[in-house]
Amino acid sequence: MSVSLASAALNGHKHHGIAMPWLGAEQTAEVALGGPVLHFAADRRIYAEGDDARSYYKLVSGVVRTCKFLSDGRRQIDAFLLPGDVFGFEGGTIHRLSAEAVSDCTIIAYRRRGTEAIIAADDRIARQFFSYAMSCLEQTRDHCLLLGRGSAAQKIGAFLLEMADRGDSATKVELAMSRQDIADYLGLTIETVSRTLSQMEREGTIALQTTRKVVLRNRRALEDLNA
Repeated sequence: MSVSLASAALNGHKHHGIAMPWLGAEQTAEVALGGPVLHFAADRRIYAEGDDARSYYKLVSGVVRTCKFLSDGRRQIDAFLLPGDVFGFEGGTIHRLSAEAVSDCTIIAYRRRGTEAIIAADDRIARQFFSYAMSCLEQTRDHCLLLGRGSAAQKIGAFLLEMADRGDSATKVELAMSRQDIADYLGLTIETVSRTLSQMEREGTIALQTTRKVVLRNRRALEDLNA
């Protein structure tokens, strides 16, 4: 299911009566770059490694993971994308990673062809895409630092803080991703992730309301792990 961005803009930024707040007045110029608004169910593939990189994507709602499948069948997750994140940037003509929906999600596709000319003609769009590119670089840097942590507790503590800081609450984290996803993101086994979270709960550092809802009862202790 998809809807043209141009049609949405011409109809008061709505589709079938549903408000589309991501297309504010200052973003109307982005319609020139936009393709369809796409909807993906959880675990559906958005694009695969090796596919032609014809578009960039902006996540409107839900969570997306970018990942690489290794020759031995293992999966390495490169990033978790949250609403507002842009992904699919490539220096070449093909995607070097796969992108999959972690949860049901809505995505805006931006046509790559002709983007350079439009950016050159509009400083505002140029600044916005530069900001997107810098955000991608920062996420890559932070993930590299995260993988370099010495222990499983340090990695998981840093991950929980990252998710809290990117979410709506400094002390409550609702994880869309599974523990296997977390393990593949941190370079750990699922058993190590589960064991470490249980140990943190016993120590009073976190509370596991459910397998997906985590309360950071002692942020300072998590921060001290990575000091």
